[in-house]
Amino acid sequence: MNRFGFLFAAAAMLCAQLPSASNAADPRYPDWPCVQAKVPDISVAAVWDGPSIEQVANTWQNEPKIKDLVIRLSARRTPMDEAQKSIAEFLTGDATTKADHGKRLFAGLFETLNSQRTEVMNGLERLARREKELAEQIKSDTFALHALQDKSPPDQSKIGELGTQIEWNTRIFEDRRKSIRYACEVPVIIEKRLFALSRTIQQAVE
Repeated sequence: MNRFGFLFAAAAMLCAQLPSASNAADPRYPDWPCVQAKVPDISVAAVWDGPSIEQVANTWQNEPKIKDLVIRLSARRTPMDEAQKSIAEFLTGDATTKADHGKRLFAGLFETLNSQRTEVMNGLERLARREKELAEQIKSDTFALHALQDKSPPDQSKIGELGTQIEWNTRIFEDRRKSIRYACEVPVIIEKRLFALSRTIQQAVE
């Protein structure tokens, strides 16, 4: 297969790889590029068996120590064992104090990590839409390349220039696709982190 035959085959293949409204796992989210089903928001009940946080949900930011701890625990660069140790060190005192601080800490973690997860998921869909646009551009350029090759005499300069552009865009497409595959794991990682931290809080206040 010559260079241009390879380009035509690659363009057809990459277009077939893109999610669409017709082949998406959930038609409500046609731009969702991940194998994992899209769940827009985590519910409190899915990660928290403790007392209701309704009364304290908007108060954690008013507590400097809790706010600082939420920021540190929410950062994925903070090792989980270190995060769990910090929770145990923070949740001390009598049962009432521990329960109150535990609820506020969880409320902060839930809001922060849920927001992080939403941001990542929105970014994935934006990237998927750009991939679709790039695939359409590659497809259009490939048709144009066919037309240039069919001309007599063919303009080798334009053919070479357009062929190089298609190759470059195809490389960008493949790099983005790999990035999407990796980024699709991030929402799951965030969910697992929130679940583990909530369990640590509940154990500390029991």
